[in-house]
Amino acid sequence: MKIGILAVQGAFAEHAAVLERLDVPCKEIRQRGDLEEPLDGLILPGGESTVQGKLLRALGLFEPMREMIQSGLPVLATCAGMILLAGEIDGQGTRYFATMPMTVRRNAYGRQLGSFHVEAEFADAGKIPMTFIRAPYVTRVGEGALTLAKVDGHVVAVRFKNQVALSFHPELDGDLRLHRRFVSMCRERTAQAERQAVR
Repeated sequence: MKIGILAVQGAFAEHAAVLERLDVPCKEIRQRGDLEEPLDGLILPGGESTVQGKLLRALGLFEPMREMIQSGLPVLATCAGMILLAGEIDGQGTRYFATMPMTVRRNAYGRQLGSFHVEAEFADAGKIPMTFIRAPYVTRVGEGALTLAKVDGHVVAVRFKNQVALSFHPELDGDLRLHRRFVSMCRERTAQAERQAVR
C-alpha cells in the first residue's frame, strides 16, 4: 500500500502527516518519474489551483495523472484539488483534469468568510470538523455524482466513482475519519485488482 501526494505546491505535508499517523506509506509526487512506482491512491491537496495546473503541465505530470484517475485510481482532492477535478469552473474557460461531473466556484466564500471552521454532517460519518480556507463550493452536481456534505445550503463534498472532492481541509483538523475512509477505498480497489489478476 502506497498513496501518492501531489507535492508541487500547497498543503501536501499536512496530508503526509495524517497518513503517517495512520501508518500508511506515502510518496510525494514532484516529477514524472515519481509516477513510475505503482500507487494505490492519489491525494490532490489544497493550494492555488492555477499554479498547480501550470506546474502539472510544465513537469509532465498532467496527462499521466489524468489517465491514472480516469482508469480508476482512488483520488482524494481537497480545496484546490476539487477545482482540478471539476468538469466546469464558474466564470472560467480553463479546465484541468475535468474528471468529475460537477461545476465549482473558486474562492466562493469571498474575503469576509475567506477562512472559517464549522462542524457539519458528512454522509455515513456523522458530524465532522471542517476548516475552509478561501474555499470553493459546488454549484452543480452532475449525473452519477453523489453529494456527501452541505454547509449553509452549499455542496462542499462530492463523490464520483473513484473520486472524492472536498471544499475543506480535513488534514488540518486532527479528525482521521475521512482519510481512514479514503485509505479503505484504496485497499478495496487494490484487493479487487489482485483478485482479477489471479483469475
